[in-house]
Amino acid sequence: MKLNVRAFALTCGLLWGLGLFALTWWIIAFDGATGAIPFLGHVYRGYCISPLGSLIGLVWAFFDGIIGGMIFAWLYNAFAPRLGSRVPDAA
Repeated sequence: MKLNVRAFALTCGLLWGLGLFALTWWIIAFDGATGAIPFLGHVYRGYCISPLGSLIGLVWAFFDGIIGGMIFAWLYNAFAPRLGSRVPDAA
Protein backbone atom coordinates (compact mmCIF):
# COMPACT_ATOMS: atom_id res chain seq x y z
CA MET A 1 0.00 0.00 0.00
CA LYS A 2 1.34 3.41 -0.95
CA LEU A 3 0.76 6.65 0.90
CA ASN A 4 -0.54 9.71 -0.90
CA VAL A 5 2.40 12.05 -0.29
CA ARG A 6 0.42 15.29 -0.62
CA ALA A 7 -2.41 14.18 1.64
CA PHE A 8 -0.06 12.78 4.27
CA ALA A 9 2.09 15.92 4.23
CA LEU A 10 -0.95 18.19 4.56
CA THR A 11 -2.28 16.10 7.43
CA CYS A 12 1.05 16.22 9.26
CA GLY A 13 1.28 19.97 8.72
CA LEU A 14 -2.22 20.59 10.04
CA LEU A 15 -1.77 18.32 13.06
CA TRP A 16 1.60 19.76 14.04
CA GLY A 17 0.59 23.38 13.42
CA LEU A 18 -2.75 23.21 15.19
CA GLY A 19 -1.26 21.09 17.97
CA LEU A 20 1.39 23.70 18.72
CA PHE A 21 -1.21 26.47 18.50
CA ALA A 22 -3.51 24.66 20.95
CA LEU A 23 -0.65 23.83 23.32
CA THR A 24 0.44 27.47 23.37
CA TRP A 25 -3.08 28.62 24.24
CA TRP A 26 -3.30 25.90 26.91
CA ILE A 27 -0.16 27.32 28.53
CA ILE A 28 -1.53 30.86 28.19
CA ALA A 29 -4.80 29.80 29.85
CA PHE A 30 -3.08 28.33 32.92
CA ASP A 31 0.13 30.37 33.27
CA GLY A 32 -0.67 33.55 31.36
CA ALA A 33 1.10 35.11 28.42
CA THR A 34 4.61 35.24 29.80
CA GLY A 35 6.41 36.06 26.58
CA ALA A 36 8.99 33.47 27.61
CA ILE A 37 10.93 31.83 24.83
CA PRO A 38 10.67 28.03 25.13
CA PHE A 39 12.99 25.58 23.38
CA LEU A 40 10.89 25.75 20.22
CA GLY A 41 11.40 29.50 20.22
CA HIS A 42 15.03 28.82 19.38
CA VAL A 43 14.00 26.58 16.49
CA TYR A 44 10.97 28.57 15.25
CA ARG A 45 12.13 32.17 15.02
CA GLY A 46 9.66 34.55 16.68
CA TYR A 47 7.73 31.89 18.62
CA CYS A 48 7.02 32.64 22.27
CA ILE A 49 4.24 32.08 24.80
CA SER A 50 1.93 34.88 23.67
CA PRO A 51 -1.07 35.29 21.33
CA LEU A 52 1.15 36.58 18.51
CA GLY A 53 3.70 33.87 19.25
CA SER A 54 1.01 31.21 18.88
CA LEU A 55 0.25 32.41 15.35
CA ILE A 56 3.93 32.53 14.44
CA GLY A 57 4.35 29.01 15.84
CA LEU A 58 1.31 27.84 13.88
CA VAL A 59 2.85 28.96 10.60
CA TRP A 60 6.31 27.56 11.35
CA ALA A 61 4.94 24.24 12.61
CA PHE A 62 2.58 23.91 9.63
CA PHE A 63 5.42 24.15 7.12
CA ASP A 64 7.70 22.02 9.28
CA GLY A 65 4.99 19.34 9.46
CA ILE A 66 4.49 19.44 5.70
CA ILE A 67 8.18 18.92 5.05
CA GLY A 68 8.46 16.15 7.64
CA GLY A 69 5.33 14.43 6.33
CA MET A 70 6.56 14.58 2.74
CA ILE A 71 9.89 13.03 3.68
CA PHE A 72 8.24 10.31 5.77
CA ALA A 73 5.69 9.39 3.07
CA TRP A 74 8.33 9.40 0.34
CA LEU A 75 10.60 7.11 2.37
CA TYR A 76 7.67 4.85 3.25
CA ASN A 77 6.69 4.54 -0.41
CA ALA A 78 10.29 3.82 -1.35
CA PHE A 79 10.92 1.09 1.24
CA ALA A 80 7.51 -0.51 1.90
CA PRO A 81 7.38 -2.64 -1.28
CA ARG A 82 10.82 -4.09 -0.52
CA LEU A 83 9.96 -4.92 3.07
CA GLY A 84 6.39 -6.08 2.41
CA SER A 85 7.36 -9.58 1.32
CA ARG A 86 9.31 -10.19 4.55
CA VAL A 87 6.32 -9.73 6.85
CA PRO A 88 4.79 -13.12 7.75
CA ASP A 89 1.06 -13.70 7.46
CA ALA A 90 -0.93 -13.42 10.67
CA ALA A 91 -3.16 -16.35 9.74
